[in-house]
Amino acid sequence: MGREFVDIFDGWAHSYDESVSGKDPEYRDVFEGYEVILREVTNRVSGTVIEFGTGTGNLTAQLIKEGISVIGIEPNTKMRELTLKRFPSINVLDGDLLQFNIENENIDAIVSTYVFHHLTDEEKGEALKKYAQLLSKQGKIVFADTVFITEEAKQAQIEKERNRGFNNVADDLEREYYTTIPILTNLFEEAGFQVSFQKMNDYVWLLDATKK
Repeated sequence: MGREFVDIFDGWAHSYDESVSGKDPEYRDVFEGYEVILREVTNRVSGTVIEFGTGTGNLTAQLIKEGISVIGIEPNTKMRELTLKRFPSINVLDGDLLQFNIENENIDAIVSTYVFHHLTDEEKGEALKKYAQLLSKQGKIVFADTVFITEEAKQAQIEKERNRGFNNVADDLEREYYTTIPILTNLFEEAGFQVSFQKMNDYVWLLDATKK
């Protein structure tokens, strides 16, 4: 998952849930409708799923509640420990979006929230081709992540956040690998998926892809 960003979550592990609940004004827009986003991801999958970036286990909880079998993959030690503490009965493996070892099994879907942007566009394409090999025909990828319609829209959002004094959010947008819908569409199609996009808030889009 872009291991260069793993250490950021050491300091965020114990305050992450406060951020997603809207208590941090800088990230309030990013996490607007967070519970709805988690439910939307959950409602679109079934069976056995890989969840990348389990974090504190919020999406994991929704998936388990719906009777979905979860294999978690999380590169940050503190986050992985938090998920395992909440759900000691599931597997939460040390790995990332590209480097992981699944000895299993029939995987019906791959999910994540706020994770895929940790890969460069080139790495995203590589990852999607790897996922295509894991999934059977009609297998699904359902990601929720910050995505922009165009690069110009991304730059406008960065300027907006700078003007609001929300420099942490602006720094995130400049530092990590947030991409655009046209680029993602091409990457998914090249990997053998049909993909659709649904806007969830000013930042987040739901990516729903089915293997052809």
